Amino acid sequence: MGVIVNKQNTNKDELSKRIDEDLKAKQVGSEEIEGNPDPDFADDSEYVKNMKKTSKFGWVWIVLIVLAVISIISIVFI
Repeated sequence: MGVIVNKQNTNKDELSKRIDEDLKAKQVGSEEIEGNPDPDFADDSEYVKNMKKTSKFGWVWIVLIVLAVISIISIVFI
């Protein structure tokens, strides 16, 4: 035999309603900025404020690293 307990907690209901309203307001705000290519606002954060974007010659570093790895492998096996 079991007992069913129905407890209503109005504090949790009010809190969940406020959270839902806040999330809906943020969603509406983000929908207004659809033209922005970076909708997560990572460029506005403090962490990346003073960082530079990679220039058009960033591929040169990748090629140099690949060549260095190939030369190290060739030295080890020869």
